[in-house]
Amino acid sequence: MVLLARWCFRHRLVVLLLWVVALGGAVLAGRLAGSDYSSEFKLPASESVRAAELMQAAFPEQSGDTDVVVWQVDGAGTVKDAAVSDRVQSALDRIAALPDVGQVVSPYGTDGAGQISSDGRTAYAQITYTRSAEDLAADRVEQVVDTATSAAAAGLRVEVGGPAAGTTGQPPSHLAEFVGLAAAALVLFLAFGSFLAMLLPLVTALFGVGLGLLGVGLLSHAMDVPDAALLLSTLIGLGVGIDYALFIVSRHRAGLREGLAPEEAAIAAARTSGRSVLFAGAIVCVSLLGMFAMKLDFLNGVAVATSLTVLLSVVAALTLLPALLGLLGTRVLNRRQRRSLLAAPEGGGADGQSAVRGFAVRWADTVQRRPKTFAAAALVLVAVLSLPAFALRLGMSDQGTLPESNTARRAYDMLADAFGPGFNGPLQLVVRPRGEATEVPPDALQRLVDGVGATPGVAKATAMPLPGQGGGASRMAVVQVIPTTSPQDAKTDALIDRLRTGPAVRDGSLEVLVGGGTALNKDLATALTSRLPLFLGAIVALGSVLLLVAFRSLAVPLLAAVLNVAATGTALGITVALFQWGWGTGVLGIGKPVPITSFLPVIMIAMLFGLAMDYQVFLTGRMREEWLRTGDARQAAHAGLVRAGGVIISAALIMISVFGAFVLSGDMEGMLVGAGLAGAIAVDALVLRAMLVPAVMTLLGTAAWWTPARNARRSGSAALSRGESEA
Repeated sequence: MVLLARWCFRHRLVVLLLWVVALGGAVLAGRLAGSDYSSEFKLPASESVRAAELMQAAFPEQSGDTDVVVWQVDGAGTVKDAAVSDRVQSALDRIAALPDVGQVVSPYGTDGAGQISSDGRTAYAQITYTRSAEDLAADRVEQVVDTATSAAAAGLRVEVGGPAAGTTGQPPSHLAEFVGLAAAALVLFLAFGSFLAMLLPLVTALFGVGLGLLGVGLLSHAMDVPDAALLLSTLIGLGVGIDYALFIVSRHRAGLREGLAPEEAAIAAARTSGRSVLFAGAIVCVSLLGMFAMKLDFLNGVAVATSLTVLLSVVAALTLLPALLGLLGTRVLNRRQRRSLLAAPEGGGADGQSAVRGFAVRWADTVQRRPKTFAAAALVLVAVLSLPAFALRLGMSDQGTLPESNTARRAYDMLADAFGPGFNGPLQLVVRPRGEATEVPPDALQRLVDGVGATPGVAKATAMPLPGQGGGASRMAVVQVIPTTSPQDAKTDALIDRLRTGPAVRDGSLEVLVGGGTALNKDLATALTSRLPLFLGAIVALGSVLLLVAFRSLAVPLLAAVLNVAATGTALGITVALFQWGWGTGVLGIGKPVPITSFLPVIMIAMLFGLAMDYQVFLTGRMREEWLRTGDARQAAHAGLVRAGGVIISAALIMISVFGAFVLSGDMEGMLVGAGLAGAIAVDALVLRAMLVPAVMTLLGTAAWWTPARNARRSGSAALSRGESEA
């Protein structure tokens, strides 16, 4: 580490050139190769997956996503009035002629029976595209929406819903990133008091994250990577990239203020904070790669993409940053600090942050005077914030959670009002004959439809006509079931269970599979929930082993494991309260309370576990330095909090800024992760690290650094050499 930092410092122009060439080459490769993000992944085996596979095998010609044009007449008229039907049908004809539109099914045609509400005031038309929503160009979707809404008039509302239409009306691209960077820049300027020092973490992070994101795009050609991985990689890459650079720059500036030459200050920062950055980055990558334990293809893609971005952020902090420190020299200090150095070249310049340091000393004194009180208060607060996590319900958000300003949200509400809340999430019963029979008997199918229709929670059950099949018996049948409740309602999940186990589907002559998007989401949530304990146990165990190796202490990894589980509970609790319970729907601009997206807890746990370990490594690392130097456990806890506490708080504020800004992304998953992680990081830094860790380390005393005899002898010799080298 020392040799690398020294080489990068002395050959700073070469290092900078290599990074510019690497970034430029990645940009060129990205433009030439493009990206190939995947939106289709193999899901865990389940009944709904089998139903979807049967439908795909039987009717492969049905491709592309489907939007709906919804219109509603105000007053006493109906959608069948000539003035309304002529106006809307004209718009539908124009939509049918647009690029990427494969078919338009109008309620005014023979194929649109049932697409008019019972009161005659609301109707919808189905628009089937020739490709998936992810593959449609934004301007093509805008054309469809604009053409449809042009039919609106006084007394006639027209909206467009569906997966493609839901992508319109989003916030400006990269707004969240810009806001997060601006907030981080403000925190850095307040922490350093120097414009040039403020730029260093930002430039380092942008190089690392930029190269990482370009690498993710190229990686998408070699493995399945979901497009959500780009947002998540940006989120965690900016957070750790800025934080890691912050820790190293802070240590470098401290060395300069102590009178070290710029090169020696950079070497000292690499030897201490640089090692911590390397170790912390390794823990983050291990945590993220732990998602492989879930055995889900799309999580594997997220794990590799985010780990690659974190890895390159670490490399940038350990190579590019020393080069930039060499270019700036003492200019990383503000003018007052540089004048102090000139006035006291051997004695170390004025800190310039005496007020902050004084507060840190007083806070450390207060915590150590009443360690039991602070430990108990921290545990109670974390327990209270974690309580909502026990009500966690996994599912998927839909267009009912979009802001009311979005046309897809308004179309969703119009359909729910006119056709029932379950209309937006119909279930599909895929029916096949059992045994040697080759056709579904019509009488058995009718009995199934009647039985399902009489099931509590079912608004309507209908046997659907299938392409290429006329009347009479057929080799497969599909029964569409409209629940009485919305797709996100827990009662809909209960209905799926009733349909799968109830008497209506137990006809010995039929095989009935309950599928559809709502059932797929439920089955995915069930599979993820069952695998979550294994995943959490794996990353806790791996992280603890790494900390045991690094600190040669049993108490430090055990404490870290407990604190990380507590931070995870806090993150889930905050997310449940804000989104599932709806406490933050008004502030966050969400339409209504929503279940937590099924795969997000896994991603949040992986990210938070790694980030929380960062703070544990930097805080206990400072404590261990003092312990090796003095052998006084109480003084070590005090000095660690005083010297690292302020930097950790600054780093946490940056994380909170970056994560919190993703609430503005317009992406529900980004909002869930951003809000949950921002709240959890705040609690982790301000409560767990600033209160609980120093309180527990004070209570443990020398036991905090106890190891078995063999490791103790080994660490004793290491401590002596380390203490002499750092003294």
